[in-house]
Amino acid sequence: MRINIGKDFSDTPAGRFRSDGKHSGEAFRDDLLEKRLSEVAEDEKLYIKIDDVEGYGSSFLEEAFGGLVRKGKYSSIDLLNKLVFEFEDVDFEFYKKKIIEYIKDAK
Repeated sequence: MRINIGKDFSDTPAGRFRSDGKHSGEAFRDDLLEKRLSEVAEDEKLYIKIDDVEGYGSSFLEEAFGGLVRKGKYSSIDLLNKLVFEFEDVDFEFYKKKIIEYIKDAK
């Protein structure tokens, strides 16, 4: 299963909470990411294409991915074993590293 954030959600993701706008990390997590994760079989992975966007703010990424751990549905280890981050633009390696950091640091 796959998610292309730029095509399936928004090419301008921004903000932490829904009150920050309709393309917030909270909206992505609750409306798309959690749903797709629940549809992925135990032995499968969810591939997330992180380019095709203008960029990301830290608040969006932290809420979208770290927020999954804080909500208690996934441990950091389980989430990192389930998600695969893809990109073609090498500049997005930075965002992949930040997402992994936010997942690991989430409490």
